[in-house]
Amino acid sequence: MDLLIKGSTELNKMFAALDKTASGLRHDFGEVENLQQSLKGARDFVTRATKRIEESILDDLLLVRPSAGLLTPNMQRAGDGRDEFVLSVSGAANFVRANPNFAISLALRSNGETKIALIYAPILDKLYYAESDAGACVFSAFHSTKIRVSQIADIADAMIAYNISDNSKRVGDVRVSGCPALDLAGVASGKLDAFVSDPLDYAEIAAGELIVRESGGQISSGAELIATNGHIEL
Repeated sequence: MDLLIKGSTELNKMFAALDKTASGLRHDFGEVENLQQSLKGARDFVTRATKRIEESILDDLLLVRPSAGLLTPNMQRAGDGRDEFVLSVSGAANFVRANPNFAISLALRSNGETKIALIYAPILDKLYYAESDAGACVFSAFHSTKIRVSQIADIADAMIAYNISDNSKRVGDVRVSGCPALDLAGVASGKLDAFVSDPLDYAEIAAGELIVRESGGQISSGAELIATNGHIEL
């Protein structure tokens, strides 16, 4: 196959699976915009669309590694015990409200380690991706560019995204996007200096975790998920 983005053939096959789904997602997004008078109707539609997205992408991914396992927030399928695709639609609540700030998070894990990661925002038409030990990139307008975390070290200057229930913990220049996957990509690309979240489904952060680390950032998960540029102390 012709390579679409800089990286391995396997990375490109995974992106092709995402790209194939994007046209349907854009149509779904237009339908959601027409359903805004009925929030329940929009939620039901997005639930069905998300399930269809998962089925469509996963069918294509099994052509990449037929014996791989599958993990999404809605399902888990055992594979050969070595390889596993991890998939989630991040920011689904934004999708429901016809807000384009949502993304598909996709990772390939082998022997317990994430090897390939992609975060794709289909309406914004922007892709963040990384391969283990190869750095992280953003792909937009048919061009790949390496990304790095910011160098901000002073909390007073820091722009920090939050996804937490305890608002008293917020410091810095606060941002709330509703899409954790894109917030992690924001830290990786230097648009944000840190991201703090209540615990999240692993499927939603698997790709972002590798992208943050490959761009020079740090990420830890305990009582809260914290991703930083490695200079900010939270």
